[in-house]
Amino acid sequence: MYLCNSSLIISKILVNIKSPSAIFSSITKSHNHCSYYYFFSSSSSSKNKNWSLIHQIVKAFHNQQNPKPLNPILLSKLQLYHVPDVIISLQPKPFSAIRFFEWAESFFISPLSAPSFCALLHVLLQNQLFSRAAYVFDKFIMQFGNDYDTLDAFHDGFCDLDSTNHSVVYGFLIESYCRKGMFDKSVDIFMHVCVKGIFVSPNVVYLLLGSLIDSHCVDVIVDKYGELCSAMREQPFSVYEFVMNRFMNKGEVEMGLKFHKALIQGGFGLDIITCNKILKVIWMQNDIGVADDYFNMVVRIGPKPNVVTFSTLIDAYCKEGNLDKAFVLFDVMAGNGVTPDLIVYSILIDGLFKAGRLEDGQRLLLVALDKGIKLDVVGFSSAMDAYVKVGDLGRVIQIYKRMLNEGISPNVVSCSILIKGFCQNGRILEACGLFVQILKLGFEPSILTYSALIAGFCKSGNLRDGFYLYEDMIKKRCEPDTIVYSVLINGLCKQGLVGDALRFFFQAVNRGLSPNVFTLNTLLDSFCRLKCIVGAMKVYYLMGMLNIKADTVTYTILIKGAAQFGRVDEALMLFFQMLKKDFKPDVITYCTLIDGLCKLKKSSAGLCIFDFMCKNAVAPDIAIYNVLINMHSREGHLEAALGLFVHVVDRGPKPDVFTFNTMICCYCNFKRLDDAVQLFAKMTSEQLRPNAITFTILIDAFCREGRMDDAMLMFSKMLEEGPEPNLVTYSCLIHGYFKSQSMMESGLKLYNEMLENNIAPNIVSYSILIDGLCKRGLMKEASCAFRCALDKHLLPDVIAYTILIRGYCKVGRLTEAMMLYDNMLLNRLTPDRFLERTLEEYQLKKAGAKHLCA
Repeated sequence: MYLCNSSLIISKILVNIKSPSAIFSSITKSHNHCSYYYFFSSSSSSKNKNWSLIHQIVKAFHNQQNPKPLNPILLSKLQLYHVPDVIISLQPKPFSAIRFFEWAESFFISPLSAPSFCALLHVLLQNQLFSRAAYVFDKFIMQFGNDYDTLDAFHDGFCDLDSTNHSVVYGFLIESYCRKGMFDKSVDIFMHVCVKGIFVSPNVVYLLLGSLIDSHCVDVIVDKYGELCSAMREQPFSVYEFVMNRFMNKGEVEMGLKFHKALIQGGFGLDIITCNKILKVIWMQNDIGVADDYFNMVVRIGPKPNVVTFSTLIDAYCKEGNLDKAFVLFDVMAGNGVTPDLIVYSILIDGLFKAGRLEDGQRLLLVALDKGIKLDVVGFSSAMDAYVKVGDLGRVIQIYKRMLNEGISPNVVSCSILIKGFCQNGRILEACGLFVQILKLGFEPSILTYSALIAGFCKSGNLRDGFYLYEDMIKKRCEPDTIVYSVLINGLCKQGLVGDALRFFFQAVNRGLSPNVFTLNTLLDSFCRLKCIVGAMKVYYLMGMLNIKADTVTYTILIKGAAQFGRVDEALMLFFQMLKKDFKPDVITYCTLIDGLCKLKKSSAGLCIFDFMCKNAVAPDIAIYNVLINMHSREGHLEAALGLFVHVVDRGPKPDVFTFNTMICCYCNFKRLDDAVQLFAKMTSEQLRPNAITFTILIDAFCREGRMDDAMLMFSKMLEEGPEPNLVTYSCLIHGYFKSQSMMESGLKLYNEMLENNIAPNIVSYSILIDGLCKRGLMKEASCAFRCALDKHLLPDVIAYTILIRGYCKVGRLTEAMMLYDNMLLNRLTPDRFLERTLEEYQLKKAGAKHLCA
């Protein structure tokens, strides 16, 4: 009776509803859940599939927007086990399947079965509705819990949907379980996939491995490493590389090393090629010490390192500037039976040359060649470039010839480096010849080629050819860079063509040059060197107009310019303004300011800046010490100068030629010639080559003390060992000889020798000659020398006039002396005290006054 009443109630409800989605709500309003569940559970005693029923329901839900009303009698036959079949049948209409699933959830009192969820997931994945599938999966986990075995449930879906992509479904399950943190399930499914031989996207494996790493489940990866590698064998994917990179990116270096060790201990054979990749990644992303730890572990436990392993770490140490460690590895390499190849030698040779260890680099280059290593043009170019930077053109040419003898053809880079070397040494014709050779070989000159040659033309003052080459660049569509423009601007400024330099700068901007701080610093420095303060300020304001921020170099140039103009306050103001703007002055800035203050006799301020520099942890270089030693020397503080010199000798920085020259000059000023000679001997013993200034300082000191034999001995040493004596050297010797009446003949002989060596005298050397001739009473020759100076457009100074006037007075030729004095006044030269005493001594001052009155 209860059953009949329930049936009548449901029949009435179903007759009055038009939409299947309203069924569940209508029933619940009319009767309780218990009677509803009892009716449906008792209405079917068989679970055989009713395809007619399924077909009619599918037909009703086929329209996704407005499902058709269902026959109440038909609905009375619908059971929970029919739901998966209906969903699978709606596969072409995924949104209809979703609507039916939601309707079924509200229609049945009992929760939908796991196969119903799996069927919907199959349909959604088949139609690539991944976000909706993720939502359904989350509901599935909430309903059935973490322990439910999904593999069997999903198996029926594969059978019912032949077109289902197994890879997509299993990949989705692995991703979803990883997302839910259920990594054991993800691994189980992955292992099932591996057994079945089903392809899984590498992205899925990335996610699985990444999740295991992030969850510190590395032991799982180690346990399943073989299966993971087998699954990825056909893919361009390395499990080891992925895991190690992940650890390095996370900064968990120790975990990476432990993983490597665990795999080796587990008997897994690792590929050294992959390990080499990891070694490079570690070096690029971490401290070099970490890379060294990884390398040592590989050497210790495997796999066996090859030449690439060693070259990778050797390259790392060379780039870090730690050449000693690089050569230790080089020795370890030989000890492990690994033969160095071209790459290893090239890295080490390049590292030595870049570190300034030129002799070591040259020696290793020859060793490599002797061992039959065929160095390429890059290795030879690196060696050439290093010697160009230190100005040793002879060695550059030697290496270039050796390269040709080895049968290696030069390229544009090597030729450009040689052109640069020629230009730096003023050998422009040879540079031009090599440029023509580049064109004959069919090479297109690079911007390096053009910039080197243009710089050579500008350095030699040949701006016309420099600009001709610039035009040639533009014709050949080789766009000039900031270096080329800066060289040409600098060339114009050096010749005083500051207006042309500014016009050319604006032309370059119109051509598309994006001016940077380097370009404007070059222009600013050029104006400061020419002491053109107006032009310098224009450039400084131009930087602001072009929104180019000044840098440390800009302020250093301005400080130098202010010091050159004697504006100490402005130099200091610029320095403190620089600090206020958070610019960190470098050692060049400090040196510029200290040198400027010392030259302006503000030594106490210079020493204060030096102390400030040391307190700010800026290590002074040898140039600053040279400035300070020179300052103490000029002020007569021998002990202070000597104290600084001893400091740099004992503690560094390493003294250079200028340091020794300054200290030798200081000894000479205090007439301690023996100490100066000892310091000269120490200088040569430390393989520092004395320059012309060194010899000239000592020669001049000997001459002033009348030790002409010692002076000539030093002069002979200079001729034998080099460098070539210059005009100042000859002038000192000649002046020394002319001091003694008995040695004037030697002085004249030396003067003629100077002329034979094509060393043109200046007004100082002419004054020395005139003085010597006057002392011997050879006034005709002295007057001839004076006229010679005039003919060569060397306007005599007051010293030259005084010497000749006094010479005329001594021999009684007062009229000629007076005429020469009048000529001096016409040339607007003011008499000095010595000349005034001469005029008073010979009573020429009164005569000159009478002469003027007449």
